[in-house]
Amino acid sequence: MEAVLKTRGLLSLPPNPTRASSLLNPSQGLKQRLFASKPLDLKGLSLTYKRVPSFVAKPNGLSPKGKNLTCKAEAAAAADDGQPLIGESEKPKFLGIEFVTLKKIIPLGLMFFCILFNYTILRDTKDVLVVTAKGSSAEIIPFLKTWVNLPMAVGFMLLYTKLANVLSKKALFYTVIVPFIIFFGAFGFLLYPLSNYIHPEALADKLLAVLGPRFLGPLAIFRIWSFCLFYVMAELWGSVVISVLFWGFANQITTVDEAKRFYPLFGLGANVALIFSGRTVKYFSNLRQNLGPGVDGWAISLKGMMSIVVLMGVAICFLYWWVNNFVPLPTRSKKKKEKPKMGTMESLKFLVSSRYIRDLATLVVAYGISINLVEVTWKSKLKAQFPSPNEYSSFMGDFSTGTGIATFTMMLLSQFIFDKYGWGVAATITPTVLLLTGVGFFSLILFGDPLAPALAKFGITPLLAAVYVGALQNIFSKSAKYSLFDPCKEMAYIPLDEDTKVKGKAAIDVVCNPLGKSGGALIQQFMILTFGSLANSTPYLGGILMVIVFLWLAAARSLDTQFTALRREEELEKEMERAAVKIPIVSETGSASHTSDSSAAGDSPGSSSETSSRSNL
Repeated sequence: MEAVLKTRGLLSLPPNPTRASSLLNPSQGLKQRLFASKPLDLKGLSLTYKRVPSFVAKPNGLSPKGKNLTCKAEAAAAADDGQPLIGESEKPKFLGIEFVTLKKIIPLGLMFFCILFNYTILRDTKDVLVVTAKGSSAEIIPFLKTWVNLPMAVGFMLLYTKLANVLSKKALFYTVIVPFIIFFGAFGFLLYPLSNYIHPEALADKLLAVLGPRFLGPLAIFRIWSFCLFYVMAELWGSVVISVLFWGFANQITTVDEAKRFYPLFGLGANVALIFSGRTVKYFSNLRQNLGPGVDGWAISLKGMMSIVVLMGVAICFLYWWVNNFVPLPTRSKKKKEKPKMGTMESLKFLVSSRYIRDLATLVVAYGISINLVEVTWKSKLKAQFPSPNEYSSFMGDFSTGTGIATFTMMLLSQFIFDKYGWGVAATITPTVLLLTGVGFFSLILFGDPLAPALAKFGITPLLAAVYVGALQNIFSKSAKYSLFDPCKEMAYIPLDEDTKVKGKAAIDVVCNPLGKSGGALIQQFMILTFGSLANSTPYLGGILMVIVFLWLAAARSLDTQFTALRREEELEKEMERAAVKIPIVSETGSASHTSDSSAAGDSPGSSSETSSRSNL
């Protein structure tokens, strides 16, 4: 039986066959052990990543009539990746996927479904809540994003960094997500019904009379503070629960190969959630219209939607518990650079000094600024077209459903894109889509009047056309983000060491997400103050959008180079660890001199990384 020992690293063969024989069975020689009455199978061969030689054999199936013995040093890696060892029966599969893998992928998909269902409800509700409140307007949103949401996000990141140093990963997950669930339940059933008593309406009116209407936005934050707290918590749900908790957990239990195959598909179930949650928002929006006079329909809607949010939150916690208790975690390469525990400031300095993290941060900030520049302009047109809160909320429900359908379609295409073109191309699709659709949207706004007669033939006005084109722009941009941008970003964390991965995700996802949104808001505030209105600023906002997207594309290309290098380094380390396993090969004749020669050849440091060792049994 001919077999070849093939490695891509260093192969060590023990110089002392007698000692190797004793490792197999001290009471009998190697020849008797190999050629016992029961044939020998390599099923029991254990090739581990340990530096200490390890060889375990069970009698079951190796024929003594063969000439040579074949064994690949990659057997240990194959076992670690879920592939069967030589002679081992193939693990059961369903639709070509092993059941062990499905035990990870299905719960992760359900978790993402629940998280995105909640986020869609919260996202569609928060704007209506603060904009339509008494004494408030759309002017409150830029102030909320810049002066409330960003500081709270920074504070959370600092707290999360400290908690990550003292809590286990499981405790950290529950410590972060449970307060969100409690708050949203308390808001629907306690804070909102008591809002007329806990909001300082009279004091806010006096301050507004003294300071003037230009302070309407900042004073509205003080006036409706509980609504603003809901707005911020809804924003943090997207940054914290989706980006940090879910994707951090997914990165922990999946390999890079599994990520390439399944990360784009995680969003399939999640975007079914977008479709259903959009219908849920539209249902409750229409419910408010059907209630009789004197009934606070919004309060009833909030109770229903917040009940759903709480139930989904409990389901997320259950799925997380189940995966941790019933799904085996993958074995990572242990040859990682050990980093000392760092304090908060040391962590921030370390992250800033890393080019890799800076490029990742650029991607996240650039997306936040770009989508905010287009989205806020679109929402101003949307509010002009649908001034009623019911109409506004109903349209947003349809918008969420459309986003879910488009993203579901993109998810089906994303795996082909990753397989065919790789990480680099996938990472550049989202900024390209946003640039092209953004140019179309701004062009329609700038040249809407000349197009009015042509649009009138289709029964629409330039304003309504801008609303629809802006909605399509947001749908396509968000679908590209969910199906390609998010998986690319999360895959980029996998090759990093644990310290950089945990603290880098906290800094990027919790701070850079709102920083991008706040950056877009600051740019718009500056433009409005400089040119007098958002409409007058439109040409300049379009130019800024182009500059930001070009910087985004440059950072994506730079990150692609670094990501590829890290992946190759990680693969090389794993190959070196596999090859470090010492596998004894002994001649059938038992010639000590022949065995010694073979061992010496295997131990030679000058041996090629692609070697074959043959011996006759």
